[in-house]
Amino acid sequence: MHILFIGYGKTSQRVAKQLFEQGHQITTISQSPKTDEFATHLIQDVHQLDLAHVAAIDWVYVLLSPSHSTIEAYQQTYVDSVAAIVAALKQHPIQKIVVVSSTRVYGENKGERIDDELLVQPVDAQGRLLLQMEQLYQQAFPNQCIIIRPTGIYGTSVARMIKLAEITKSYPQIHYSNRIHIDDLARFLAQLIHVEHPKNSYIVSNNQPIPLHEIIQWFQRQLPLPELVLESGQLSGKRIYATRMLETGFELEHEDCFGDYLKMLEKI
Repeated sequence: MHILFIGYGKTSQRVAKQLFEQGHQITTISQSPKTDEFATHLIQDVHQLDLAHVAAIDWVYVLLSPSHSTIEAYQQTYVDSVAAIVAALKQHPIQKIVVVSSTRVYGENKGERIDDELLVQPVDAQGRLLLQMEQLYQQAFPNQCIIIRPTGIYGTSVARMIKLAEITKSYPQIHYSNRIHIDDLARFLAQLIHVEHPKNSYIVSNNQPIPLHEIIQWFQRQLPLPELVLESGQLSGKRIYATRMLETGFELEHEDCFGDYLKMLEKI
């Protein structure tokens, strides 16, 4: 198959390499030059996407990310780009279009359990913009669109966690956090090609929700630094479980984030 990646960052690179090794033809769209020799790289603005001279495209991955977390950046990156992307793809025989969104579309924030069957109800502007993006793609490709909602992606750096360990003296509440290793996310995205009857959306997570203060404390013990003090037992965040992902037969290789964090710390 000829597979197009719209947005070519760290996750896309991993997925593309796996699919190339399976014998697929890879083309990528990004705003900066890329060097992976296994793919044809096109430098284009997705808001003015032109695929008229590209060979027939069978499968598409859309993995865009804003440069900032502002409402304006979300609007421009996720929503304003859809019309041009849809128009450019309409002339191609698209079998599936996989759109990477976020679990931010789930608005729960009191430690609730979240899984794939829960109704999506965003509570902030960025979450609503992500949901709008999902709906626009689903309307344009009602039978081809697969929405992917990853939890927090980790696996390339521990710089942010080290910084949190250094500056956090206390934490106000038990705030559940959720994560997926970038390699597991990439493997699942690549495996979707082999799922015979995929669902229209998938949460992707390691199914190990952990209070964030416990992760910061773990880093403080490793470094070593004074451990933070938890101020209350009040719950926030969400406990996210990727039920549909597991139903496909996909097996996680990175269920233990602490083991992964330890390996990254040892390399520093």
